[in-house]
Amino acid sequence: MTNTTAMNLPGGVPLRQDAGVIGLVGIAHLISHFSQLLLPPLFPWLKTEFNVSYAELGFLMTVFFVVSCAVQAASGFLVDRMGPRPILFAGLALLGLAAFGFAASTSYWMLTLFVVVAGLGNGVFHPVDYTLINRKVSSPRLGHAYSFHGITGSLGWALAPALLVPVAIAYSWRAALVVAGVLAFVVLAVLLFHREKLDLPAGVASTKKQAATTGASNFGFLSIPAVWMCFSFFFFYAAALSIVQTFAPQAAAQLHSVDPRLVAMCLTVYMVASAGGMVLGGFLAANPERCERVVGIGFGLASMLALVMGFGTFSGVFVPVLFGMMGFCVGISGPSRDLIVKRSTPDNASGRVYGVVYSGLDIGQAIAPLVFGPMMDHGQYTGIWIGLAAVQGVLIVSAFNVRKARRTELQPA
Repeated sequence: MTNTTAMNLPGGVPLRQDAGVIGLVGIAHLISHFSQLLLPPLFPWLKTEFNVSYAELGFLMTVFFVVSCAVQAASGFLVDRMGPRPILFAGLALLGLAAFGFAASTSYWMLTLFVVVAGLGNGVFHPVDYTLINRKVSSPRLGHAYSFHGITGSLGWALAPALLVPVAIAYSWRAALVVAGVLAFVVLAVLLFHREKLDLPAGVASTKKQAATTGASNFGFLSIPAVWMCFSFFFFYAAALSIVQTFAPQAAAQLHSVDPRLVAMCLTVYMVASAGGMVLGGFLAANPERCERVVGIGFGLASMLALVMGFGTFSGVFVPVLFGMMGFCVGISGPSRDLIVKRSTPDNASGRVYGVVYSGLDIGQAIAPLVFGPMMDHGQYTGIWIGLAAVQGVLIVSAFNVRKARRTELQPA
């Protein structure tokens, strides 16, 4: 029996071994999401320090996601060639360096330079993470691995403002960013100490050797329709996430006269509930055949809740509750969402496929504000929620299109 076969059998890999990989990949993913929100919670301090507008500060995030998108697509090739471990270490080191660079910046253009460094570091995580999970975690535990991966990402987003703002208030914004840099390097040190758990079997990372064996070129995966269907899915997923993170709380506040303190809670409630939904979603993803249905049900319910928020009449105190319900529904679909990509990925192109597919996340997050920002400026608050419901509906169609494309590829010519 080969090592690969043993790995895929239930109980073929000890729980402790799988848990070690899942935990290490998870805390690295937490730092990735944490680093995406290093600057936004500190915008009030940065605006005063550098005498810049919020538009200029927002441009920093555009630069971040554009760089991350380009790196994400390219790094998948490096992951397949060199293996995920050195790429992961480099990404964490760049994020830590960027945080220290932000803390030392004396001008807006220095911030911009280190935003590029942060984008370079952030772009490697999805190709690395999913290659490690798919290659190192036994099949019966993949759903739980995807669940934990999503939970740590949500917790990373939640941790950034919760950690940085109090430190900035107590000391300074520079001290807050130094703390962020230290945290990134502490996690890097933990991964270095346990680096043997992140190693792949000899030869598994050699793209040239695999391509010679299969007859596939390095770019052959780009001709697979399901890969581009997955890219489309993540583009719209990122657009929906951007709407929720950036515009939805304020749009709900305007429609339902929500107390400012409750508005501030909406996104936190959404993220925490999403993490809870991912726990349940990990069990639902145990059966790969139902992953598209789980995604459809999760986003279908979320879409209906968005319409309730846009057209309903109720007290503002219920708005955080609806955010929580919507986050839970979206969270349920998370592990199945990742399994859809896994089932569409050739064994010899894991890093490349995840790099291209998940670059859709960065593109969606870069474009969505250009569409929905003007709607907010013109007071089209109900339109924000209609748009969110529509994007979530497109996600349902996209998930089933992936399955259709995958099944078409499997049919004999």
